[in-house]
Amino acid sequence: MICDLDMAMRVDNGRPHQVPIMVRKKRTGPGGSGEASGESSGASGQGSSQRTERTQQHGGGRGWVPQQGGRGGGQHQGRGGHYQGRGGPGPHHPGGGPPEYHPREYHGRGGEYQGRGGDYQGRGGPRPRGGMPQPYYGGHRGGSVGRNVPPGPSRTVPELHQAPYVQYQAPMVSPSPSGPGSSSQPMAEVSSGHVQQQFQQLAIRGQTSTSQEIQVAPASSKSLRFPLRPGKGTYGDRCIVKANHFFAELPDKDLHQYDVSITPEVTSRGVNRAVMGELVTLYRQSQLGGRLPAYDGRKSLYTAGPLPFTSRTFEISLQDEEDSLSGGQGGQRRERVFRVVIKFAARADLHHLAMFLAGRQADAPQEALQVLDIVLRELPTARYSPVGRSFYSPNLGRRQQLGEGLESWRGFYQSIRPTQMGLSLNIDMSSTAFIEPLPVIDFVAQLLNRDISVRPLSDSDRVKIKKALRGVKVEVTHRGNMRRKYRISGLTSQATRELSFPVDDRGTVKTVVQYFMETYGFSIQHTTLPCLQVGNQQRPNYLPMEVCKIVEGQRYSKRLNEKQITALLKVTCQRPRERELDILQTVHHNAYYEDPYAQEFGIRIDERLAAVEARVLPPPRKMVNGGRVSNWVCINFSRNVQDSAARSFCDELANMCQISGMDFALQPVLPPLTARPEHVERALKARYQDAMNILRPQGRELDLLIVILPDNNGSLYGDLKRICETDLGLVSQCCLTKHVFKMSKQYLANVALKINVKVGGRNTVLVDALTRRIPLVSDRPTIIFGADVTHPHPGEDSSPSIAAVVASQDWPEVTKYAGLVSAQAHRQELIQDLFKVWQDPQRGTITGGMIKELLISFKRATGQKPQRIIFYRDGVSEGQFYQVLLYELDAIRKACASLEPNYQPPVTFVVVQKRHHTRLFANNHNDQRTVDRSGNILPGTVVDSKICHPTEFDFYLCSHAGIQGTSRPAHYHVLWDENKFTADELQTLTNNLCYTYARCTRSVSIVPPAYYAHLAAFRARFYMEPDTSDSGSMASGARGPPPGGARSSRAAGSVAVRPLPALKENVKRVMFYC
Repeated sequence: MICDLDMAMRVDNGRPHQVPIMVRKKRTGPGGSGEASGESSGASGQGSSQRTERTQQHGGGRGWVPQQGGRGGGQHQGRGGHYQGRGGPGPHHPGGGPPEYHPREYHGRGGEYQGRGGDYQGRGGPRPRGGMPQPYYGGHRGGSVGRNVPPGPSRTVPELHQAPYVQYQAPMVSPSPSGPGSSSQPMAEVSSGHVQQQFQQLAIRGQTSTSQEIQVAPASSKSLRFPLRPGKGTYGDRCIVKANHFFAELPDKDLHQYDVSITPEVTSRGVNRAVMGELVTLYRQSQLGGRLPAYDGRKSLYTAGPLPFTSRTFEISLQDEEDSLSGGQGGQRRERVFRVVIKFAARADLHHLAMFLAGRQADAPQEALQVLDIVLRELPTARYSPVGRSFYSPNLGRRQQLGEGLESWRGFYQSIRPTQMGLSLNIDMSSTAFIEPLPVIDFVAQLLNRDISVRPLSDSDRVKIKKALRGVKVEVTHRGNMRRKYRISGLTSQATRELSFPVDDRGTVKTVVQYFMETYGFSIQHTTLPCLQVGNQQRPNYLPMEVCKIVEGQRYSKRLNEKQITALLKVTCQRPRERELDILQTVHHNAYYEDPYAQEFGIRIDERLAAVEARVLPPPRKMVNGGRVSNWVCINFSRNVQDSAARSFCDELANMCQISGMDFALQPVLPPLTARPEHVERALKARYQDAMNILRPQGRELDLLIVILPDNNGSLYGDLKRICETDLGLVSQCCLTKHVFKMSKQYLANVALKINVKVGGRNTVLVDALTRRIPLVSDRPTIIFGADVTHPHPGEDSSPSIAAVVASQDWPEVTKYAGLVSAQAHRQELIQDLFKVWQDPQRGTITGGMIKELLISFKRATGQKPQRIIFYRDGVSEGQFYQVLLYELDAIRKACASLEPNYQPPVTFVVVQKRHHTRLFANNHNDQRTVDRSGNILPGTVVDSKICHPTEFDFYLCSHAGIQGTSRPAHYHVLWDENKFTADELQTLTNNLCYTYARCTRSVSIVPPAYYAHLAAFRARFYMEPDTSDSGSMASGARGPPPGGARSSRAAGSVAVRPLPALKENVKRVMFYC
């Protein structure tokens, strides 16, 4: 929905085809020869008119510009080249000043850049057989030579030859599950020797044509090393900030790991911990040598020194507090006996962790970090309710009601992290939703927001209650002090008064009402309500709602509604000074210096926030380019808005669009139409046809639809966007009724911004882009990608995930982004449609995918091939770095190679993270020169020292000004960098791009391509048909991806996900998702 500027800113609180893939080898000296290199298609201003044809042509997709109706692979012929050894280091700008732009000459690591359209040298991997002259790419911007084709992007780009189909011989990395419920197969690893052997067989020596080194994608994570930090940045005004990281002294203890086996096995970590806790209480001195072990709740136990045995068995008795099968008949609480086997497994070596922190070892020893994390979590786990890496308690802050039986609990996040200053403990404040410990009757009344004794439950009421209570633990209240606990599995279909069950082996049957009166003397009042089911289907167990109370401390993991989310955000929103004080108070309250586990293992935690050097980057200079809207109409779906009010609003909005710099027609093609929300599809199509009946004879198109929506109809918005963007091919702008009546200038200005980019205008253009002064972007055609995957909400077990990829379509401005979306397997994080290969009965093997389509689109829009790729990837956790890079970088490589055999522009792959817990605070909150109006650090603050990775290329950037709460900096981690960015270059580029976000005039918190990808993925959820979002994966009869900007995907070993409706071509070309 449209939001005003303030709200817009508040968002911030098989595989055929030969491609170059290589395994990085250990070297004892400089890189040697013997690695094949690829060749870009760009000739240095001259093109050959000769063209060699193959006798056998593999049909299907073509090169850069496909014929109508086809995309993908095709036949190309080109020459390969040798590996040109590494040269000297590239240029580096001097220390104190801004990173001044100079045309960069790449003498090192991959050869020399010889001008746009020049030769491109580097390690590009094996070269496909055959070759093709490149007559269309010259050294000037138009990129055309020969065939009398004029230069410049305004012309129609000529079609290139088809690329050859070559069987890709190295095993392809397959998607790996990224979360629970994923149906994909584990990632395959490729051996180094196998791939190198294939390269030797496939390498063909020839003339190289590259401009800087192309590193070959590694075959597996074992051969992968992320880029090292290329030095620290120097540009910007220096300052000191404080970070919520606390120095942790590395212990000098001898850590030992033991395997733990508990039988009978239980799935609850709480039960396992209770068993181990009882064992330590009973046997610490007599059997464990006085050691205080740390336990992960599953299979591993750690001690600071050896236990006096290598293997030992214990028997532990516990009283069972939870019994879902006993039926509620009297008797004493059951006692359970567990057999615990503790067996020595290994020694956890801290030497490698110390080497890693000192920068003398490449890989982080995850086992040692895990041990230290488990040790520091032991005491909080016993004190509080653990949820992931956070701990919650009603005693850590005041409870706040969220509505419908939920309340918020305050807590803190805790994680041990390796940083440049050594080990640090990251502590942050947190809040989440818990179920109120209410009698079930009261919970249901709150959930339904009515008195449930007045009228019987409807079917929808029953569904809502069952969904909310399934899996919730309750305790009975009708048995005095015996508060036995049960877990709810469902609701009975009958009312309590209708339920009966056999009470003995003779078949004696009693009703539930009768049984409770005779056995407990309890008279059930709410006999019309269903009972809770706490048993299984074979042995059902009925508990009336009024004898059950919800057990305290159960986190609510299902989806919150809008009111609950708003209430939770109010609780979590804290000004920087308050949050800093709360963090310090939490650290003091946790008293790590008194923690018996920390003392046992020799871990010491500093209680002071880390003081970190930072720099404030200056904002870029900007200008605006307006778009054109010649023909538009308005439809009003709000009953509260009269025709006169709708006309007045349209007049004001049209005037604001003109004032904002757009060429906007003041009068619509037709007067505003009022329609009913339930007739949305009929009204849209009828009005569209009425307008086109006027415009079509004049050879004109409808440019824009303005829609007035009621304030409380969310489904109407989704239906409207789906119809406009996948059926009519029309961009639309929705406005809520409340804003139509207020008609504030600020709101109208914000709407004008959104309309401008939707119709092809630019709200922000960096002056440095127009003057060609952006390092590693302005020197040659550069395409910037953004990618994200959005997953279904918790509780939606089968609906697909949505992947979105956007890419810049203008150069050197880099402000317009086309977007493509795709449905893929449930909770699959790897983007499966980046590159695709499929078989067509007529055309044979076809290649396609999101990367290829966007590269072709860039070529059409600018008249030039991208000679550099910058890929910002959002939504990837640290544990997925290797998987995502291996799979998606390989897909980028294949997509480029499918356009031309040796087309391999250098790639920089950067992960953008917002879901982290690092916060930066001003060193002096009272110094107005170092804080903004909200008390946050200044926009443009960048940190690349002390709290960052010990050796790898990462940084924190707070690119936005805070509005409310504490600003969260974005974390950028470079996973692949063939463009050899310096720290200043990448930090400045990223910060400057944050000022080009289309929906507001201020800078935003994450780089816009990643932001746009998130918006596009979110929009695509509206395209899913209702049964798709509920029932999840379904088989598809399509042989390949559907045409257009939306598509389906197939996870390894799973059925295909139903494809999204295809976007219309004129919608894909603009920023429809804004």
